[in-house]
Amino acid sequence: MTILLTRRGLAACAAAFALSLGGVAQAEPKIGSVHFLIPGGAGGGWDGTARGVGEALTRAGLVGNASFENMSGGGGGKAMTWLIDNARSNYNVLMVNSTPMIIRGLNGEVDQTFRDLTNIAGVVGDYAALVVNTDSPINSFGDLKAAYDANPNQVAIGGGSVPGGMDHLITSMIMQASGADPLAVKYIPYDTGGPAMAALLSGEIKALSTGLSEAIELARAGEVKIIGITATERVPAYPDAPTFREQGVDMEFVNWRGFFAAPGLPEDQAAAYRETIAAMYETEAWEEVRARNGWVNIHNSGPEFTAFLEKQEAEMKALMTKLGFL
Repeated sequence: MTILLTRRGLAACAAAFALSLGGVAQAEPKIGSVHFLIPGGAGGGWDGTARGVGEALTRAGLVGNASFENMSGGGGGKAMTWLIDNARSNYNVLMVNSTPMIIRGLNGEVDQTFRDLTNIAGVVGDYAALVVNTDSPINSFGDLKAAYDANPNQVAIGGGSVPGGMDHLITSMIMQASGADPLAVKYIPYDTGGPAMAALLSGEIKALSTGLSEAIELARAGEVKIIGITATERVPAYPDAPTFREQGVDMEFVNWRGFFAAPGLPEDQAAAYRETIAAMYETEAWEEVRARNGWVNIHNSGPEFTAFLEKQEAEMKALMTKLGFL
C-alpha cells in the first residue's frame, strides 16, 4: 500500500500530463520521442524491458513515439561507452540496464559505472529462473540436482553473461543453497540470452539461468520447462512455475531494471524523464505490460535510485567476495 501511495504522489507531480482515470493522456505528451538504447541483443531481459516500457509510454500518450537500438558487446560496456562518448548529441536517449551493471563494475569487466551516467529511475524487478529443454527428462530442480550429484561434469548450466556475471552468480547462489559447492558448478557463458537459448535447445547445456520474464515467454512458446524461480511464491503470470523454496532450496532474488541517460543531461530534461516514468505506473497500458511479463514494480527515482544502487553495490561486493568471484 505504501508503494502505491508513493507512486500516486509522484504521478501527481506530473499533472501536466493530465491523465484520465483510465490512464489515457488528454494533453500533448511532454516528451515527443525517446530512443531506447539496449546494451544486448534481441530477446534478452534488457530488450524486453526497454520495449515494454516504450510500449506502455506510447500507448498511454506519455511519449509521442519510441525507437529502439540494440548495441551488444563488452557485457554492456560498448553501449555505455558510446553513450558517454557521444553524450551531448544523445540527450533523447534512455539506456536500460540492471544488476549486471553493478556486478561488471565490481569485477572490472567494464570501466564505467552508474556514477558516469545520469541516473533516471529504477522501474521493475525481474525474478530469475532455471529452465530446461521441453524434451529434457529433468522436470524439477530436484531432478537437476540428482543428475548433478551423480556426475557434476555432465551437468553444464549456461547463461547469457560472462563467468562471475549475473547468470553465473544466480546459478552459484542456487546451487550453494542446495548444498553444492558453488565454485565447482560447470557454468558455460554466452554473450546474450539468444545464443544461450540456442545452446539449451541443442543439448550443449542441461539447464539455462535466465530472467523470469524471458523464461515465461519461452515456456508459453513451448520451448522450455521452468524448473525453479527465485520468487518467494508462485507468480500469477505463470503459476505453473515452482519456486526454489517450495522445492526445499532456501533462496530468493530479484533483479532490478532501470534507465540511465547521458552524463551532463540538463536537469529539466532529467526531471521530465523521471516524471514521465512515475506517471506510467498509473496507466492501464503499463499494468498490462507488467502483468504479461511477470515483473514486480520497483520504482526508485533520481537520488533515491542512486542511493539504491550504492547500497546494492556494497551488498553484491560482499556476496561476490564470499562466493569467491572477487
